Amino acid sequence: MKNLINCLAMLAIALFFGSVNAQTINWASLKEENKHIVNVNMGLDYGFTYGLGYGYQFKTWVFPTIANIEYSNPSGEKKLDDFKTKLGIHIRLVEFNNFQLSAKIQGVFRKYESDMVRLVNFGSDMNVMAGYYRKIWFFAAEGGFDKAIVTHFKHSQKAEDRFPGVVGGWYLPATGGNYYYGLQTGFSFWKNDIYLKAGKVINQNLRTTPMLPFYAQVGYNLRFR
Repeated sequence: MKNLINCLAMLAIALFFGSVNAQTINWASLKEENKHIVNVNMGLDYGFTYGLGYGYQFKTWVFPTIANIEYSNPSGEKKLDDFKTKLGIHIRLVEFNNFQLSAKIQGVFRKYESDMVRLVNFGSDMNVMAGYYRKIWFFAAEGGFDKAIVTHFKHSQKAEDRFPGVVGGWYLPATGGNYYYGLQTGFSFWKNDIYLKAGKVINQNLRTTPMLPFYAQVGYNLRFR
C-alpha cells in the first residue's frame, strides 16, 4: 500500500509541475541598460498554468548573465496548495553573427497537497537554447532536463486510515525526472518581448511519456533600467 500511495503522489507531481520555463529572452534586443526583466506567462503544462518571473542582468566581462526567480501555479480552487518556484541563472555562452547559444541552470522547489498527502520537493532544471536572434524577432530550439531530487511525504490521517503502515518522511535518491524539447519564437518592440513556445516531454527512462506529453506557453517580458 505504501508503494501505491507513493506512486499516486509522484503522479500528482508529474501532473501539476511540468517543464515550461518563464523569462524567454531575445538576446539581440536585450541592452546593457535593461537591468530588470519582469515576466508574466500562461500555458499548458500537465494542465493550465500561469506564472510570474523576475530577472536581473549583471554586467560581466565575459558572458551576459541574468539571475532569475520564477513562480508558477496550476489553475484550481486552492491557489497556494500547489506551486513551483525556480531560482537560478541564464547565461549567453556563444554569439556568432545572429546565431546565439545560451544555458539556464535553476534550483526548483515545489509543493503539492491533496486529501491524501502533502509533498515538498527539491530538484533542478537545466536547459539549453540555440537559435537565430534579431532585434525584432527570434527563433530558437530548446532542450532540457527537470529532475526531482528529494521529496518529503506527509500523509494525511485519511491516508493512514485507508493504508495502515504507510510511511512518510524524506525519500532519496532522486524520485523522478523529465526530458523536454521544443521550439520558441518571439517578437520584440521597444522594451517589450512577446513569445510563444511549444514542445514535447518524455520521462527520464526515454520510453514512456506523461499523460499529456507536450507543453505550450505564451509570455510577455518588460525590460527596464
